[in-house]
Amino acid sequence: MTRSVRRIRRMLQLAGVGAAALTALSACSSSDASSTTKSGSGSPKLSGTVTVFAAASLKESFTTLGKEFERQHPGTKVGFNFGGSDTLAANITSGAPADVFAAASPKTMAIVTDKKDAAGTPAAFVRNQLEIATLPGNPGKVSSLKDLTESGLKVVLCDKTVPCGAAAQKALDASGLKLTPVSYEQDVKGALTKVELKEADAAVVYKTDVKAAGDKVEGVEFPESAKAINDYPIALLKSARNAEAAQAFIALVRSAEGQKVLSGAGFLKP
Repeated sequence: MTRSVRRIRRMLQLAGVGAAALTALSACSSSDASSTTKSGSGSPKLSGTVTVFAAASLKESFTTLGKEFERQHPGTKVGFNFGGSDTLAANITSGAPADVFAAASPKTMAIVTDKKDAAGTPAAFVRNQLEIATLPGNPGKVSSLKDLTESGLKVVLCDKTVPCGAAAQKALDASGLKLTPVSYEQDVKGALTKVELKEADAAVVYKTDVKAAGDKVEGVEFPESAKAINDYPIALLKSARNAEAAQAFIALVRSAEGQKVLSGAGFLKP
C-alpha cells in the first residue's frame, strides 16, 4: 500500500467513512499495483512459424541463427527458402507467402521495395566479397582472375541477374577481361556445386561459400573483388503473417550475437 493511499485511508477513518469504502480503496490500490506489474513484464511470448526467404549464400549462417531463435523462443519455428535473390524477389512480388526477405544485393531488394512489398526501409546487415573456388590442390594453377580466361579451363559463373554473377561481371569489366563460362548458374551454391562435383575447374563465388565448402574446394583471392563487394539488406515484408516474430528474427540477425555467427561464416560487417 502506497503512502498516499495510507494517508487517504487514515483521513476516511477519522471522517467515519464505513468499512465498505475502505475495502474499495484497498482493492483499487491492489488493482493499480497488479496493472503496473503486468505492463512492465516484457513483450508477449512469441509463437508460430517465421518464413524467411534468403540468398543462397546465407544458408549455413541463417540455419544456425534459425535454430538459435527457436531455442530462445520455444513454440516458434523458422522456415527457410534459400535461392537466387532475383528469383526469391520475383516470388515475393508474385504473392509467395513470406515474412522476411534477406537479399544478396540492394538491386534485388529493390525488386521488392519498388512494388511496395516491404514494410519499412531495408537495413544492410552484412557484406560479402568474391573469391575463386578451384578443385582441391588447384590443379589448374589459378592464381588470378585473368587466369580464368585461359583456354581449356572450365569456369562457371552465376547468372548475371544473380548478385554473385553481377558482382563477378563488375570485377571482370573493371579489369577489362572477357570470360565465357561453360555454364551460368541460378545461385551461388549451384556454381560452387559444379566445382565440388568436378564438373568445372573453377567458379567465381563468395568467400563465405568457399569457407563453408571446407576441403571440397580451394579458395583463390583476387584483388579485383574489392571493387565488387555486395551489401546484404534484410526487410520485414508487408504481407508477413507473423510480423512480431519476424521482427524478432531480424533483430537477432542484426544483434551482436547474430553478427558473431555471420562474421564466423566469413561475412564482412556492413
